[in-house]
Amino acid sequence: MSELHKFLFDGLPVRGSIVRLTDAWTEILARRQANASTGAWPPPVAQLLGEMAAAGALMQSNIKFNGAMVLQIFGDGPVKLAVVEVQHDLGLRATAKVVGDVGINARLPDMVNRGNKGRCAITLDPKDRFPGQQPYQGVVPLYGDHQEKLQKLSEVLEHYMLQSEQLDTTLVLAANEKVAAGLLIQRLPLAGEGNLAGSMVSKANEDEIGRNEDYRRIAILAGSLTRNELLELDVDTILHRLFWEEKLLRFEPQTPRFSCSCSRERVGNMIRSLGLEEAQGILAERGDIDVSCDFCGQDYRFDAVDTARIFTSAGDQPPVSPAVQ
Repeated sequence: MSELHKFLFDGLPVRGSIVRLTDAWTEILARRQANASTGAWPPPVAQLLGEMAAAGALMQSNIKFNGAMVLQIFGDGPVKLAVVEVQHDLGLRATAKVVGDVGINARLPDMVNRGNKGRCAITLDPKDRFPGQQPYQGVVPLYGDHQEKLQKLSEVLEHYMLQSEQLDTTLVLAANEKVAAGLLIQRLPLAGEGNLAGSMVSKANEDEIGRNEDYRRIAILAGSLTRNELLELDVDTILHRLFWEEKLLRFEPQTPRFSCSCSRERVGNMIRSLGLEEAQGILAERGDIDVSCDFCGQDYRFDAVDTARIFTSAGDQPPVSPAVQ
């Protein structure tokens, strides 16, 4: 069963979490494999999505937010879009749009960032939006401070957290056909940082250096975790192997799971967003409108009568964005 564990380092402003997606991840892969029109993702794409799923679960678990967190990687390589959506209860889903060949040894720049146009976007979409409220979105390029291409998803997300959230973060991610796993270490923000004056500033800076040293030490320990260890060892063994000299305060584990939020109603809203004329054009050409969810493979079929109901139903609800169908 998939599991996510959160913990604090006692007496230090450092927190951590570790996730192992097993059944949740294999179900995502199995649903993709069962889709006759697409088939399985190339191994490098599946690995990228697995790492994104693990990272998304870790990041969602650290924010108090009632809604979906959507992690997207997109650019100018054969992987036009890779997306993972994680709900507040750790229900998650993932998909990717691949156009062209992906080499067996392809890395992130090869797949998404060939011409340095790749981007990482994180969107927070509230479950119950106020009228006119828009989701929050942060976007960063897939290159570092010195314009160098970032080679791994972990580097991209560490850069994102530092640039967008001002949080020092260390991520170790790995995925194969059975497990998607990740370890996150993060320095907690300090109360009153940057607000001290006079002689208190010097003391604050001294304390800050000490705390940063604690974070750096723990981050170095986390960085020593190998890909094989992350994929093969259980959570207790990993935490003891890395932090046996630290006192950890551990919380009750959580259980991520596969969950798709698609529905016939939401697909109907998407069809309505196309407009009556275009919908009728599809019906004239094909006889019905057949939509398959990219995330779970569920098919939704609308004939002429179904389509007429969509455009004559009471109310005028705004359409759901196709990107989060």
